[in-house]
Amino acid sequence: MRRVTPPRRLLLVNGPNLNLLGTREPGIYGSATLADVERLTADTAAAYGFEVRAVQSNHEGALLDAIHEAAADCAGIVINAGAYTHTSVALRDALTGVDLPFAEVHISDVYAREEFRHHSYLTDVAVVHVVGEGIDGYATATRRLIAVLTGQADG
Repeated sequence: MRRVTPPRRLLLVNGPNLNLLGTREPGIYGSATLADVERLTADTAAAYGFEVRAVQSNHEGALLDAIHEAAADCAGIVINAGAYTHTSVALRDALTGVDLPFAEVHISDVYAREEFRHHSYLTDVAVVHVVGEGIDGYATATRRLIAVLTGQADG
């Protein structure tokens, strides 16, 4: 695993339709916006001396490019891949290819939803997996990933 050296930075990746947070199915995703998610993640990371660079795209290639670029200046990745969680081998390959530990996060409890949402191409290679905590799951994922990066994780 990579050593964390300054600048201590995380890449926050949000996939397709997460730009619609706050208006898309609020009964499932709540009323918080993508800006709220980005602020929460940045504030959580800052409490531990980390910066956050955020990217959201509805285009798989843009997400792949951002992940590839993270290898140059990030210690880890927090990702909500949205629907790509269930479909994208390319996204999995990018995440494993850059050799950065990452946290997979989902706002809703994907295991309590439609059957097709139960499979993730990311879970078995993620160092952290957070599901169903609403946007607070981003803070949980960020704290747990930082614990892994700094050697403070349990077990």
